[in-house]
Amino acid sequence: MSPNVEIYTWRTCPFCIRAKALLKRKGVEFTEYAIDGDEAARAKMSDRANGRRSLPQIFINDEHIGGCDDIHELEDMGKLDTMLGK
Repeated sequence: MSPNVEIYTWRTCPFCIRAKALLKRKGVEFTEYAIDGDEAARAKMSDRANGRRSLPQIFINDEHIGGCDDIHELEDMGKLDTMLGK
């Protein structure tokens, strides 16, 4: 069963692009919420992300992973594949 991966982004955010590139390299399908300038959507994201408002914010199976640096750190530590069920 594939994981439910969600990522909140701004379309031009370099960190968002980098995080999505990692997921694409790993062949992971994800749902992207492009919230450019949408404060209501950003507030909803912040509620889910324990108050974090920076982008991107990434969730795997409803677990908050964090942002771009966090997902790359999981990858570097060899933990991302486990979270993705690989």
